[in-house]
Amino acid sequence: MGNDGWAVPLSTIGSANRDQVMMQDRRLGGVGEFLGKAFVLALFGAFATFKAIGIKSQIETWGPQRSNIDQYVDLASHVAALAFLALLLLLTVLRLGPKAAAQGWEPKTSALLGTFLSLALIALPLSDIGSAWRVFAIIIITIGWLLSIYVLAWLGRSFSITPQARRLVTAGPYAIVRHPLYVCEEITVIGVVLLHLSPAAILIAVVQWMFQLRRMTLEERVLKASFPEYAEYEVSTARIIPGQLRSRNAQVVRQQI
Repeated sequence: MGNDGWAVPLSTIGSANRDQVMMQDRRLGGVGEFLGKAFVLALFGAFATFKAIGIKSQIETWGPQRSNIDQYVDLASHVAALAFLALLLLLTVLRLGPKAAAQGWEPKTSALLGTFLSLALIALPLSDIGSAWRVFAIIIITIGWLLSIYVLAWLGRSFSITPQARRLVTAGPYAIVRHPLYVCEEITVIGVVLLHLSPAAILIAVVQWMFQLRRMTLEERVLKASFPEYAEYEVSTARIIPGQLRSRNAQVVRQQI
């Protein structure tokens, strides 16, 4: 979504033309950012529209008697998802321009698959797990959406789909782990897997998480190259599980002794 793959190696041209090439790269980067925003706004705008229509239809079918707790829990989950999509759309409009972006198509592919592969879960049939487990799964989904909203609000104008460097965020949930948004989104995925529990659902979730891990690695490379302070942040903050950092530091200390 940034200027990936468009940069011209300045070492291959004469110094008299370098300024012109750099201006061209910036213009192309601006076009790429515009197209990236348009893609995100169109896609997630469609998701938000369908979600809002679904919520409206769900409420209209309730009727005068609506004491079933399943309905309220399910509605809360959909409203939380709609709020997340609305915040995502707002931040896409307001986000900062990228300082750097991962080169090539593999970072884009990994990011898109990590983001959207979990949508394949809803194509699977619902599993017969009973009312109690269904409510539990929907609660997990709702918690995941609410936590994602909180993290996304902290990420703010640095939000992007593909690996890009806009502004380094290290406060709030990013002071606990380096990739809290992916962790919170995965909580939602776990809830969806429970609703569609099957070997296929588990396989989709595992593959999707593998792409998310790859996405983290690619993002960290871009951030390291753009922000010198990221090296210290990486050492002091765990990637996805806080306990991992303590264990790793303890192992390093033992090795030094």
